[in-house]
Amino acid sequence: MLVRDAMSTVVLTIGPAHTLRQAAALMSARRVGAALVLDPDAGGIGILTERDILNSVGLGQNPDAERTHAHTTNNVVFATPTWTLEEAARAMAHGGFRHLVVLDRGEPAGIVSVRDIIRCWAPARQHAASLTG
Repeated sequence: MLVRDAMSTVVLTIGPAHTLRQAAALMSARRVGAALVLDPDAGGIGILTERDILNSVGLGQNPDAERTHAHTTNNVVFATPTWTLEEAARAMAHGGFRHLVVLDRGEPAGIVSVRDIIRCWAPARQHAASLTG
């Protein structure tokens, strides 16, 4: 199975000047764990995750004052739609993150998460087990 089969194609995109509270509210409303941060001054595409927001709040920082640009990961590992889910899972495990931005011809095409991969793998594993059992 390929990344294109698992990725979410509706991607939340925010700017670097959004506050963390605004980002959290948008992520919560869309029920997503990550947002793309488009910041031409920082090199283009970054990612802000729920963990980034949680870490900031855990440090006692004010989510109404903190801006996304200060918490965005800019050295993003990108996947392509034609990566296998195994390649995506390996990249996530190696990098210690739970979301991969998917680029197609240099443009954001989606995000694939660990949850997306599990959602695809679980039925396939159950089906294989029923054939051998």
